[in-house]
Amino acid sequence: MKNIFIVFLLIFYSCGSNDTTNESPDTNENQKNKPYVSYLTGSKIDLLTNPLGGICLMGGATENDNAMTWFLERADGGDVLILRTSGSNGYNDYMYKTLGVQLNSVETIVIKNKEASYDTDIQDKIKKAEAIWFAGGNQWEYISFWRDTPIATLINEAIENRNVVIGGTSAGMAMLGGYYFSAKNGTITSSEALNNPYDLNMTVENEFFIKNHYLTNVITDTHYDNPNRKGRHVTFLARIVKDFGVNAKGIACDESTAVCVETNGVARIFGEYPLYDDNAYFIKVNDELANVIPENCTANNPLTWNFDEKALKVYAVKGTNLGTNTFDLTNWNEGSGGEWLYWYVDNGVLND
Repeated sequence: MKNIFIVFLLIFYSCGSNDTTNESPDTNENQKNKPYVSYLTGSKIDLLTNPLGGICLMGGATENDNAMTWFLERADGGDVLILRTSGSNGYNDYMYKTLGVQLNSVETIVIKNKEASYDTDIQDKIKKAEAIWFAGGNQWEYISFWRDTPIATLINEAIENRNVVIGGTSAGMAMLGGYYFSAKNGTITSSEALNNPYDLNMTVENEFFIKNHYLTNVITDTHYDNPNRKGRHVTFLARIVKDFGVNAKGIACDESTAVCVETNGVARIFGEYPLYDDNAYFIKVNDELANVIPENCTANNPLTWNFDEKALKVYAVKGTNLGTNTFDLTNWNEGSGGEWLYWYVDNGVLND
């Protein structure tokens, strides 16, 4: 009788665990011939909740725990989907266990090629997600694999119709603006961009990709405490003004900083100031100028965008543990905890 009872317990616990998994692709025979690899942590059964929306823009180094907690809480206990084109399942336990936010599941999908964008299983997972996170990596792979495909369409439907919260770090942040540096021909440094705004690697694009209301005319950049970032970002803006006739704006984060945008358009800045003296930057063309087109933005010539040393107005703001410093993306004029600066470029040299 005792032996029968033990067998019964083994069967019971074996069956009871079938709705929860932490899969390795090496043991999943169904994935061997698929154009993606999936790692699931948590429940296999979808849970429908009421996500709170918003956007999390992460600077590109180790994730800021408080900003990531903000992101996960906005999933309202639902299912988090990480989309990437390289790497593995490093986010799964961090999101599902480490931060202490109750979630139904966290699933990472590593997409190998454009073919995967037409896979109905991936499409179904996007339809069921309450939060979507874009990891770092190669932003041209993201753009070339997903742009003009069902993946981009479904992500945009999730944002607009289901109030799904989205976010990304490094390349995953760089692709979220209405304008973006595609890196189609490779990366570019500030020196290269400032000295030739039409360098072949200066691939600034606005072909419809990911739609965010508060980022429509925005181009983002990350790793901003790297000296090879500020100058190129300003040159991106110069090109948009010159080529598209749009007074575009920029959002940038130092590596330990994150910008979390509430649905009312107010951005909260998370970071570790004063432990780290990092900032987020909100950059706009000086709206006090009658003419904003750069004095010299031409091929094979250094950029000049000066206008009496007041070409650009920049709100620099520290990130704090509680995200108490803010900036209002509804008007781009009001913030708390930061300071307004003027930036300009003279003969290929950025003065910030």
